[in-house]
Amino acid sequence: MSTSARVAAQTALITGASSGIGEALARCFARDGHGLVLVARSVGKLDALAQALKSEFGIRVTVLPADLSQPGAAAALAASLKRKRVAVQVLVNNAGVLEHGAFLEMPAPRHQELIDLNIAGLTAMLAQFVPPMVEGGHGRILNVASIAAFQPVPSLATYAATKAYVLSLTESLAEELRGSGVTVTALCPGITATQMLSSAVEASAQLARLPGFLIGDVDEVAAEGYRACMNGEVICVPGVLNRAATVAARATPKWLLRRIAGALGRGAL
Repeated sequence: MSTSARVAAQTALITGASSGIGEALARCFARDGHGLVLVARSVGKLDALAQALKSEFGIRVTVLPADLSQPGAAAALAASLKRKRVAVQVLVNNAGVLEHGAFLEMPAPRHQELIDLNIAGLTAMLAQFVPPMVEGGHGRILNVASIAAFQPVPSLATYAATKAYVLSLTESLAEELRGSGVTVTALCPGITATQMLSSAVEASAQLARLPGFLIGDVDEVAAEGYRACMNGEVICVPGVLNRAATVAARATPKWLLRRIAGALGRGAL
């Protein structure tokens, strides 16, 4: 079977697909002929995207609205796809939420919402969809983390901690699954021009002052993540400045990194 035929036979499940990086990733997979399963809470946006992708690329698209922060949501998705006889060869865990501000000023339920989706929801999806990939001897997993995963980020404390979890889990699974035919990639974008950023800017005047050169293009971020995923790379950090920052973060003593992050973070509050 040719490479193009193998790709056309594969189905990619993308969470958080209704906008931002998720939507851009859906276009990357569609362009190469993958069938798609689009997952998010917004039914209207998913339906519109599905119609656009089917019309432009002639692919099969399944829409499954779900709130992955809810217990049992991942299992329900897997059961639904099994009933539809749709096998997933690529899992993209993109669904996530961000909250900017002082930890003490954030209501306790909001902290929990970040944990429920960014950590619990992502882990549940892996638990449901990775075993069949390993059993079949082939699969690709793309977990969307953040450059915030590499260092503490005062003013984004809970969010950064959830993304550190995603990065750590990705690296661990990549080694556990080595030789199985299933690869695991962490996409760690910097600040990216998405609706998530727009919402955060509306809630924080400090974020509105970010210089344009620090804000990445969503299509370029998605393209780099897609290539890394299909090539089986473990960590993908889009953008030269972001890569330099992550290398520096890993090389800097922890105590100094905390001090620097603290000074920058307090200035953003």
